Amino acid sequence: MSLMRVITVGLTGAAGIYGGLVLYREYFVVAQYKGDEQLFGKTAIITGANTGIGKEVAHDFARRGARVIMACRDMKKCEETREKLVADSFNTNIVCRECDLASIESIKTFADEINKNEKYVHLLINNAGVMWHPSKLTKDGFEQHLGVNYLGHFLLTNLLMEKLRTCSPSRVVNVTSSMYKRGVIDFDDLNMSKKQFNAKIAYEQAALAIVLATQEFCRQYPGSGVVANCAHPGITRTEIARHTIDKSFISRIIVGPLLKAFMKTPMQGAQAVIQCALDPKLDGQCGKYFSDMKEEPIAPNATDAKEAKRLWLISQRWARLV
Repeated sequence: MSLMRVITVGLTGAAGIYGGLVLYREYFVVAQYKGDEQLFGKTAIITGANTGIGKEVAHDFARRGARVIMACRDMKKCEETREKLVADSFNTNIVCRECDLASIESIKTFADEINKNEKYVHLLINNAGVMWHPSKLTKDGFEQHLGVNYLGHFLLTNLLMEKLRTCSPSRVVNVTSSMYKRGVIDFDDLNMSKKQFNAKIAYEQAALAIVLATQEFCRQYPGSGVVANCAHPGITRTEIARHTIDKSFISRIIVGPLLKAFMKTPMQGAQAVIQCALDPKLDGQCGKYFSDMKEEPIAPNATDAKEAKRLWLISQRWARLV
């Protein structure tokens, strides 16, 4: 057999395997939320709504008739996405508002505007985040994963709590990762300033902080009519991966396409978030963790109520709420 024929057969086989994996992902792995709830008269805030999962959640809510507030850092990208969402959903009640989760000042300005000018907030989707980001601090000096993924949303949720309470029953959905199960809250060095930085460990700590704080939220606000739950979308191909599989030429050309066959599209990943936000079966449920649209028991490393309370109190101080 000639070399050219060997190469041709090899490439054909690889293409067939890749196509098979994609079909398997499309038709056998990924669930879709089937609820037909309408959101006319409801207002939803979605962080990081200009791309990826946040964009798909915004699209879904807009098609259901909601007023959608896209809380984004990049206003140019937000407006470009908003125009596409309006055209596709035929819903003109979609707006962009600047909110940089790496800045306490920006978050407070955004929340002040919402509390002053919006009559309702029924849904808060804390979606924006970074993954395996190189060592970097937020504008207020917090490690990027902890500051953006966790602390920024912690502050935003608490600042909007009264608005959510007046519109109850309301829901908060905190997007996190199954990697929280490997996380450890290092109270001696939460900001990772004393030890050598490790992006993976930083991401896992932030994911765990989200799960712990979500449970503590339920203890802090019992009977408020506002519930908070965690959603893990599954392994999804979004811009959050730009510091992981997209960080090198080899990853982009060889590893990336292979992994992509196993990864969900943003629309598919958004289903878990949409379910947590809308499913009537979850009415009144708080502090739960859902992975790929199925409730899972909270992992042992995220069940310590004393640790959750300690993290909450520290977060209040760091976010300047007290």
